[in-house]
Amino acid sequence: MPENKKTKADIIEEIYKNTDLERQTINSVIEAFLNEVKNSLEEGAVIEFRGFGTFEPRLRKGRKVARNPRTGEIVSVEPHYVAAFRAGQELKKNLWNLPVKNEK
Repeated sequence: MPENKKTKADIIEEIYKNTDLERQTINSVIEAFLNEVKNSLEEGAVIEFRGFGTFEPRLRKGRKVARNPRTGEIVSVEPHYVAAFRAGQELKKNLWNLPVKNEK
């Protein structure tokens, strides 16, 4: 698990520090943005942010025989959609150049 996790509240605070906007306004804009992304994905739309990445609904194949990892019970899984993210070129490049931290 990453040690430097950011929450929505952390992002709101960062935007608040770097702009003249009030926290309530920032929160409203972020909520509206996330709702629009969610609604668009639920409608089957692909959402592209140039230089950042693309969100898309991706179809997962169903399986007649699957196993519940907790109970070991055999179950069947219907075909279903999941939200997928593909990083854009600029983001990929920036992440590629991140320094690698030594694991303990």
